[in-house]
Amino acid sequence: MNNYNAWQMTTAEHMESGHMACPGCGASLSMRHTLKILGPQNIVVMPACCWAIIAGGQPTTALSVPLLHTPFAVAAAAATGVRRSLTVQGKKDVEVLCWAGDGGTFDIGLQGISGAAERHEDMIYICYDNEAYMNTGIQQSSATPHGAWTTTTPAGKDFKYAKKDIIAIIKAHNPSYLASATIAYPEDFYLKLKKAKKATGFRFLHLLAACPSGWKIDSQDALKVTRMAVDSGVFPLLEMDDNGLMQQTFKPEDPIPVKDYLKAQGRFKKISDLEIETWQKEIA
Repeated sequence: MNNYNAWQMTTAEHMESGHMACPGCGASLSMRHTLKILGPQNIVVMPACCWAIIAGGQPTTALSVPLLHTPFAVAAAAATGVRRSLTVQGKKDVEVLCWAGDGGTFDIGLQGISGAAERHEDMIYICYDNEAYMNTGIQQSSATPHGAWTTTTPAGKDFKYAKKDIIAIIKAHNPSYLASATIAYPEDFYLKLKKAKKATGFRFLHLLAACPSGWKIDSQDALKVTRMAVDSGVFPLLEMDDNGLMQQTFKPEDPIPVKDYLKAQGRFKKISDLEIETWQKEIA
């Protein structure tokens, strides 16, 4: 683990109480700590997603920073417009944060993200990935891992269709910064946010964010199960180095079997032993 003193965190809060998140929501905790690192000088651009509800109904918002809601497909394009408007006004000290779920990133918003990344637009794009369309009823997305139950895959997602490799897709655009992280490992998370903030150009972070209702886990176990994703190798913590190579920033001292991670969640109840074995081999 990278050496980082968690007690350096500010006590300032830019996400207020009264938000609409479910208990144990990994996305809400991730936003809270993201804003602690990025500070008040930023504008959040957000497409349709769980967080469009969590922030509160118009005209209220749980965030103390400006928030722009956009249609599902255009968050990165809208963030481009916000950045260019700030540039015209000479406001170079304001960060533009695009905050979207896996549906608006892996699927519906991918074309806008690709365009913004190809043009090296100056923004931080963060995908909080809860591995399905959770806000609209837990439907499968291309971030849904094989074997997982959703309302549109009641027998489990077909095992031959694995989760889309969003890191590889973004890496092909040569971004200024690229990493995966999770609030379940906060020191690693904080360091990567600090690096993203310091850089310029298109920066992308892929965050795993547990959804207790969609993953069929107890809300009090959300962080524990997210740590298990890292410790089993299902969700490795990665960062692109100066040579454009992805490096693992944290390696668990005592890795756990993939089976332990899967068995901790009701959404994998129908996965077979053979599929678990195949998954373990994929990681190895």
